[in-house]
Amino acid sequence: MTHQAERATQRVLVVDDAPEFIDMLVPLLEREGYTTRAATDGEAALEVARSFEPDVIVLDLGLPKIDGVEVCRQVRTFSDAYVIMLTARADEVDRVVGLEVGADDYLTKPFSPRELVARVRAMLRRPRGSMQTDAGDAQVVRRFGPLEVDPMGHIVRVEGDEVQLTRIEFDLLETLSSKPAMVFSRALLRERVWGPDWFGDDHVVDVHIANLRKKIDPDDGPSFVRTVRGVGYRLTTP
Repeated sequence: MTHQAERATQRVLVVDDAPEFIDMLVPLLEREGYTTRAATDGEAALEVARSFEPDVIVLDLGLPKIDGVEVCRQVRTFSDAYVIMLTARADEVDRVVGLEVGADDYLTKPFSPRELVARVRAMLRRPRGSMQTDAGDAQVVRRFGPLEVDPMGHIVRVEGDEVQLTRIEFDLLETLSSKPAMVFSRALLRERVWGPDWFGDDHVVDVHIANLRKKIDPDDGPSFVRTVRGVGYRLTTP
């Protein structure tokens, strides 16, 4: 299958209330070969996301009717599409809030449309975490006390209860669990989880690690994911 034919099977939903932005971005994505749809408010975005089943959603934070954060929160209940959050606000809080509800990346306006297209391309080309692991090891359920990671089944359980993770969160945990004695630097996690073509910053890695901890760690105990100051992260049994 050619790159163009492969991209034609990959779907991108663009959600922004500025028609001029949609008119500029959609043709760029279509020239890249992606099948593309657009929505200009939060309610329409949810409707299109359910019917169109996109692989990537480019989602503006400030939308009419339902804002981008709530759209992302609801999308995460029925889709594991990659979400790239757009915001006109430069403060760190909005970026963190967007990622905490399941966005995979963010861009702050203004930015080059071609940079956004490059982010979409990198996201769709990123490797699965389990592809970085030997096939034999990928078939083994990994146990760390009450935490179980099943790479082949794409399932995580804590004390027997299944935990719902985003694709990025699962790939981070799968990568860390593949070599639990190893400390993974942020740069190595970026390469292993997002792929070598991704050019985001360390803040995104840290936020996704924080979200992962919230989902898998006991309420009153130490974290499974330990921070090694000045180096990176390591998976441990508390």
